[in-house]
Amino acid sequence: MDFKSELLHGGAKGDAETGALSVPIFSASTYNQKDPSKRQAYDYSRSGNPTRASLEEYVAALERGHSAFAFASGMAAIGSVLTGLLSAGDHLVAPLHLYGGTHRFITQFLKKFAVNHSFADFRSVESVKAAIRPETKVILIETPSNPLMQVTDIKAVIALAKSRGIYTVFDNTFLTPLLFRPIEHGADVVVHSATKFLGGHSDLIAGIATAANKEVASKIYFVQNGFGAVLSPENSWTLIRGIKTLSARLNAEEQSARIIAEELTKRKYIAEVRYPGLVSHEGHELLKSYSSGFGAVLSFRVDSMATLDRIIKNVKLMAVAVSLGGVESILSWPAKMSHAAIPAAERAALGITDDWLRLSVGLEAPEDLLKDLDTAAV
Repeated sequence: MDFKSELLHGGAKGDAETGALSVPIFSASTYNQKDPSKRQAYDYSRSGNPTRASLEEYVAALERGHSAFAFASGMAAIGSVLTGLLSAGDHLVAPLHLYGGTHRFITQFLKKFAVNHSFADFRSVESVKAAIRPETKVILIETPSNPLMQVTDIKAVIALAKSRGIYTVFDNTFLTPLLFRPIEHGADVVVHSATKFLGGHSDLIAGIATAANKEVASKIYFVQNGFGAVLSPENSWTLIRGIKTLSARLNAEEQSARIIAEELTKRKYIAEVRYPGLVSHEGHELLKSYSSGFGAVLSFRVDSMATLDRIIKNVKLMAVAVSLGGVESILSWPAKMSHAAIPAAERAALGITDDWLRLSVGLEAPEDLLKDLDTAAV
């Protein structure tokens, strides 16, 4: 099937007994044990729930993985994956340009458990290679990067990791399985903040992790079951519904993002635009070589802090908020929102200065969004 059809018919098919097209919501915490001497499919919903299982099987099929695991948030997903794959004394390599919450988890949480880390410029495979130590167990990949949209040569990084026996964990939140499926390229784990494009409606918090094989899956399930940061049946159902419209939403949002990015390059109040769908973007051809699209997130730097202040205070159509991937356009100020957890000096060194804004393009007409920015900026 075409992937657009697979999003609708490749999993989470409803209820065979009643013929209902929608997966039932099993709001059950515990299950009757017909024979306690034998293990049955469900006993306690922290360990497994039929609605959550439908979602997990659905995502595993879409990602071409062995098993998927649904968590209460994106951070619960990536935190559980890293906790499952790393032990005291191990080492992790992560991108310099990394989501602020993940940066905080690595530098402040894992550090408490004697897991060491190094950051590298993932635009350069040599930089990643130089960061690897004998005790390195995981390489974390996030591309395009948030918020400056830097692109990684994932084929080269995954090949490097495999040659050293290192796990690769890929944050695919921006691209989604519609545009790119990392497991097909050798990644060991794919994670999503499913709050974003998979859910798509700014109405739930969720995370998903998909394991490429049984060995990695068992490590993730051990943490999911042990920590218990699982997704509720109700939110599992909501996420299934969101994924089914992913193609219609993201394709339209990407088209608009490209139009807006191109038009913003012509605006006098814009100093720089970062969107990999622009031919002028340094990572355009590289991302095009492995992804079927460029996503719906772009960033732009304004000509002054006064302009930024006017935009933030005066936009009408765009929500000024954290998060992204909703049907409505969301404008974010990375230095004060998504990357506020990174110390100011580190942010500045990374080029994430206070004059950057990040735009997650929704389903509004791109002409209306441009008019909203233009009017707010003056």
